[in-house]
Amino acid sequence: MKIFLVAGEPSGDRLGAALMAGLKTLSPGIRFEGIAGPLMQAEGMGSLFPMEELSVMGIAEVLPKYFKLLARIRETAEAVLASGARALVTIDSPDFCLRVARLVKEKRPEIKVIHYVAPSVWAWRPGRAAKMARVVDHVLALLPFEPPYMTAAGMTCDFVGHPVVSEPLATPQEIEQFQGDGPLILALPGSRRGEVSRLAPVLGQVLAQVKAAHPQARVALPTVRGVADLVATLTASWPIRPEIITDPARKRAAFAAADVALAASGTVSLELASNFCPMVIAYKLHPISFWLMKRAALIDTVTLVNLVSDTRAVPEFLGPDCRAETVAPALLDLLQDSPRRQAQLEAMALTMQRLGQGGEPPGLRAARSVLGAI
Repeated sequence: MKIFLVAGEPSGDRLGAALMAGLKTLSPGIRFEGIAGPLMQAEGMGSLFPMEELSVMGIAEVLPKYFKLLARIRETAEAVLASGARALVTIDSPDFCLRVARLVKEKRPEIKVIHYVAPSVWAWRPGRAAKMARVVDHVLALLPFEPPYMTAAGMTCDFVGHPVVSEPLATPQEIEQFQGDGPLILALPGSRRGEVSRLAPVLGQVLAQVKAAHPQARVALPTVRGVADLVATLTASWPIRPEIITDPARKRAAFAAADVALAASGTVSLELASNFCPMVIAYKLHPISFWLMKRAALIDTVTLVNLVSDTRAVPEFLGPDCRAETVAPALLDLLQDSPRRQAQLEAMALTMQRLGQGGEPPGLRAARSVLGAI
């Protein structure tokens, strides 16, 4: 049996590689074609063209490549049709993947289309599920509350677990590298240049208040290489000079060793939860963007730990509330053995349990779901 897989960015490549490993375990002799990054290629699949061509975001980035992307959509759909694959598995990257799926379904409606990562219709734009159901048969969901949204739109859906539950954690020896006299604070201003530029000044002001209360406090700032230079520039004047970390192993150690984190909104909250590191979430947006987000939002929290645990244990300071005078007291409270710190730790434990920790690995669960759908 052959399956055609399409991944469009590094996170999809990680999901795809784990899925391929699971499929090979459950169905020895299975074959693959598609678009892959280095991790999927290491599992034995070539790539129709470099996956990096699809890793573009935003109108300004997409427009110059628009016609080339259209050509790649057609090329990919034609490759699916010519491959003889029983199923097309598209992994996230919906703007590209669902266009490919539509072309495939128009010509060969009997080919099963399976999409890995449910769209966050529970947060905004609920109509996306019905639109997706026109070309997708089955969905693999990362979050336990997502399947009802997909089935209501006419697709089948399985919760297969979140990859965070199977990511490696730091060893005790790695954690020891961060031992020191003062508390260790993780500063996580985001991975995009715009996010970092907006949030870094606020984080610096928060750390001034932290230093006043804890003169020996230390700061670790894990980041990605693409913004490390900007981070170094923007944090040079911080009252506590951070250690800027790009090495993955040292990043794991910092997450495990930290006493508290001050983080931008995003999936990083789940990484922190897996390490039982209490957090404050802060995110600064342009006022118009924040207004539009508030109008479109269907939820009262953006933090996945809050959503999965069905609590509001993690404090959030978004838009106009993202100010040092509001953020700093919440962070300082978490540096103590306070009721709010204990509530977060309990919410984190519940979150990890609900995401599949201790059960079958997500890649294997996803593989079982794919084979069941086919």
